[in-house]
Amino acid sequence: MIKLGIIGLQRSGKSTVFRALTGSRGDAETSYRKGMDQIGVVSVPDDRVDMLSSMYNPKKTTYAQVEYLLPAPNVAKVSNNKEAETWKLVKNCDALIHVVRNFQEPGGEPPKSREDFQKLEEDLILADFMIVEKRIERVESEKKKGRKINEEEYSLLQSSLKILETEKPLRDVPEPASSPLLRGYTFLSAKPALVLFNNPDEDDAFPGWVKTEEKPNAMVVRGELEMELARMSSEDAADFLAEFEINAAALDRVIRRSYELLGLISFFTVGEDEVKAWTVKKGTAALDAADVIHSDIKKGFIRAEVVAYDDLIKSGSYREAKKGGLVRLEGKEYAVRDGDIVHFRFNV
Repeated sequence: MIKLGIIGLQRSGKSTVFRALTGSRGDAETSYRKGMDQIGVVSVPDDRVDMLSSMYNPKKTTYAQVEYLLPAPNVAKVSNNKEAETWKLVKNCDALIHVVRNFQEPGGEPPKSREDFQKLEEDLILADFMIVEKRIERVESEKKKGRKINEEEYSLLQSSLKILETEKPLRDVPEPASSPLLRGYTFLSAKPALVLFNNPDEDDAFPGWVKTEEKPNAMVVRGELEMELARMSSEDAADFLAEFEINAAALDRVIRRSYELLGLISFFTVGEDEVKAWTVKKGTAALDAADVIHSDIKKGFIRAEVVAYDDLIKSGSYREAKKGGLVRLEGKEYAVRDGDIVHFRFNV
């Protein structure tokens, strides 16, 4: 399951976007009063799972899942020097969804999306800067005492500090923070980020300052509209999408872009008992894909029996695909592809 942390300044519409993505009505007033974190788990819409399920008629159908985490209100502040508590919920997320207000509140000021976007970026950078600076001070103190330090880690920390001192997020220069030696720090500004400009109902355009070719990891949502859509039946939702010329609900679009951002794909296991979607990184070897299902399958791995989804559907059945030579036997190093139907042969 991938985890996506929703962040943004106050009044950016984070909770509205959260409900649009999870279909959860929630009780914003109660949650805000109690200062509660909110977590929502949703199934990843996938027509391929539906088709495979209709083909195999299994006892159980399992979609891939995404977990959305919305920190309690007022967490996006680092100035009080409580970084660990402030960002605790999203520290271990796979990626961040940065909600930026691009609507005018009733009687309020026009949106300042550029300034708001930059403000939260600065908060993320500052949070990481404080961690790196503190760690470097500790390492240097150990070094002065004559104790052995990890020179490679120290060098990576110094490189990270130089990047942060230029007010750039670590994701812009990913090499230092992506090292296994620094991965445990879970730097916020190193995480992939999808920017959601939260627009009013009647506007689906990017802010004028945004050049999408320069900021490919950005998209527009109409939060209030999408929240209403998430509460509707599938029949009403279809009419609603057509009326407001929305190609796909925010849930579908955000998940799709999140998968692209993280370089994720889905492969499937099928049978009478269960049709299930599994999420792995693009380029994952068959041996590691087996481990995602169960460690015993990895230990006893013999071969992966693979057929592409399109080939299976065109053939009409697994038996026909096999007759047509479309089912392949692959070894440990085979890079699993999006849409592969995989049967692992193993012996333990």
